[in-house]
Amino acid sequence: MTATTGGYRRSTGASVALWAARFGWRHLVMAVVAAFALFPVLFVVSAAVNPVGTLSSARLWPTGAGFDNAVDLFRNTPFTTWYANSLFFAVTNAAVTVLLSALAAYAFSRMRFRGRRVGMIGLLIIQMFPQFLAIVAIYLMFSTVGEYRPEVGFDTRWGLLLVYLGGALSINTWLMKGFFDTVPRELDESAQMDGATHAQVFFRIMLPLVTPVLAIVGLLVFISTINEFLMASVFLRDTDAKTLGLGLYQLVESQRNANFGMFSVGAILLSLPTLAVFWFLQKYITEGLTSGAVKG
Repeated sequence: MTATTGGYRRSTGASVALWAARFGWRHLVMAVVAAFALFPVLFVVSAAVNPVGTLSSARLWPTGAGFDNAVDLFRNTPFTTWYANSLFFAVTNAAVTVLLSALAAYAFSRMRFRGRRVGMIGLLIIQMFPQFLAIVAIYLMFSTVGEYRPEVGFDTRWGLLLVYLGGALSINTWLMKGFFDTVPRELDESAQMDGATHAQVFFRIMLPLVTPVLAIVGLLVFISTINEFLMASVFLRDTDAKTLGLGLYQLVESQRNANFGMFSVGAILLSLPTLAVFWFLQKYITEGLTSGAVKG
C-alpha cells in the first residue's frame, strides 16, 4: 500500500512538473501581461474612490474609500450634459458612417462606372494625411458657414457631426468592399432576375450577409468618436456644448492635482458605453455571417 502510494505521488509530481515545463510558462506570461494591463485601471479606480481626490494622494489601496468624488462631479459640473453630448456624437456618427460606408462599398464592389478606380485610390490616399492638417481649413470654412447657418456653426452638435461625417468614406469603405467581394454575385443576379431593385438587394440580401464587418466598423467608429479630442476642442468652446472628454480635460487643465478624483470618476463612466457596445456587438462579429446566410 505504501509503495503504491509513493508511486502515485511520484507519478503525480512528474505530471505536474511536465505540465509546468510545457504550459506553465504560458500562464506565467499571461499573468504578467494581465497585471501590466490592469495596473492603470486599478490606479484610476482607486483614485476615483479616494476621499482626498488629489493626484498627490492617489494610492492603490486608499483608506476611507467613498463616492465623494462622484458626488462632487455631478454636483459641480454639467456632467450629464457632457455625457449626453459624447453619446450623441458617438452613436450618431457610428450609425451614419456604417450606412454611408456600406452604400459606397456596395457601389464599388457591385457596379462598374467611370472613375471607380480613381475614387477608391483617392479614398486611400486621403488617409495618408493626418487629420490635424485640415483643422485650419475646416475652421475657416465653418466660420463662414456659421454666419449664414448658425445651427451648423461652432458650439453646435450638428456642426461637429458634419465634420465627423466628412471622414465617413475612409478606410472603412475599403474594409467593407473587401467583405462585399466575398459574397457571391449569383445572389445579386438571382434576386434581380426576380425583380428586386438595387436597394432591395442591398438591404435584404447584402447587409445580413456582411453583419460582421458592419459590427466591426461600428465599434471602431464608436470608440474613435467617443474618445476624439482634437476636432472637438476646436469646435466646442461653450461649457455646456463640450463632450465628456473636453469637460474632463477642463477639470485638470488648471487644477490637475485637486480634481484628479473627479477626473478618474468621469474616465470610468466614459468607458462604460464602450464596454457595453463591445459586449453587444461581439455576438454579431462571431455569428453574424452564419446567421445572415441562414436568413438570406
